[in-house]
Amino acid sequence: MTDRTERPAPIRTDKSNAFANNTMRVRLPAIIDETIALNPDYPPDITGGLRRLRNEIASGARIDNMKLRPTGDEASWSSAWRKQRDIVGGEPNWHDAEWFFAETYAYRCLIEAARWHESGRDPFLPKKLEELHSDALWQLIERAYQPLDSPDCEVRRAVEFALWGNRIDLSYAASMARGTEIGADDLLVDDRDILMAFLRESRLSSQAFRGRAPVHIVADNAGSELAMDLALSETLLRHVTSSVVIWLKAHPTFVSDATPADVWMMLAEMDRRSGRAAALAGRLRAAWAEERLRFLPHPYWNSSRFLWDLPAPLWKQLNGARLVIIKGDANYRRTVGDAIWSPHTPFGDVVNYLDAPALCLRTLKSDPVVGLPSAETAEQLVRSDPDWRVNGKRGLIQFKGQTSKSQ
Repeated sequence: MTDRTERPAPIRTDKSNAFANNTMRVRLPAIIDETIALNPDYPPDITGGLRRLRNEIASGARIDNMKLRPTGDEASWSSAWRKQRDIVGGEPNWHDAEWFFAETYAYRCLIEAARWHESGRDPFLPKKLEELHSDALWQLIERAYQPLDSPDCEVRRAVEFALWGNRIDLSYAASMARGTEIGADDLLVDDRDILMAFLRESRLSSQAFRGRAPVHIVADNAGSELAMDLALSETLLRHVTSSVVIWLKAHPTFVSDATPADVWMMLAEMDRRSGRAAALAGRLRAAWAEERLRFLPHPYWNSSRFLWDLPAPLWKQLNGARLVIIKGDANYRRTVGDAIWSPHTPFGDVVNYLDAPALCLRTLKSDPVVGLPSAETAEQLVRSDPDWRVNGKRGLIQFKGQTSKSQ
């Protein structure tokens, strides 16, 4: 189809966006400092490489066209770097580049410095383990995974828990500290009625191609959010679809983003627990053994490319899905081009390049937002909470139906 939407330019890391600029000057260097502290047994070359990267990002040094080890993604990153050079009119630096590129590339450089491709050692594992063994996560599973008499009610609840699980983000303390207790005005957009109507209609037409197609979930964080995504997947398998595909990061990134190793670590810990967690793990393992549930990594999800720039094989799979569920703030930024839109721009207009029905579940931890009920909604939020776009308090459940090929 033809995408007729004129997109605003992506956010830059210069002072034109305070949150992006602060991320590169303060938050990311602090994350690297913490990574060094949590891995005291790293050899000197790794620790030194991480410190150099930290200082370069904090000072706004030039972003070199880094000589990445030949692991399969180096050509893609070199191409992305050259694109940034054209955008900024010279060699980009950490404080003057497109934010989505700078942030994703910083994590790729971190992984390079930590030599993850050689060791397989997740530099963020200590933080992930701390959450995995926290009482809050297992209490959340007990609350969330409760099969109900009504399939519709069960799906609606699973979707909401999958949304608020996104608050638990190990790279962003402001959001994580809010937990999963929800205020009356925290949900800014709730398209579950439209979603459920679509699911009922597509279930009735299950002989059609899309009715038989899998649901795809683009995962975000490990830990609590991943547990909620797994509970949602099992609920969908019982009530909505015969197969679910969960897309994962090809390597650790954004501190807590989920990889296949995180899925299997979660399932192993669920197996050791009693009650609903163990029951959920058993059903998930059975679905995986029957190939009704797939855990698929892809380097695209670690890249700086926006969603309309999917590689052809991924494009074919996602556009043929019964439903694509896009999780989390970074994936939302990827979906809307990491740009500042008028906040009441219709969600469906912004995502009109995607043919498949799409559901975004995201708590707000950055400035991009679309699909609010009106311009007045944003104005009221600014008056009551000036940091509403970035503090992780509020969430969105946004749905768009199938896009007509003729548009």
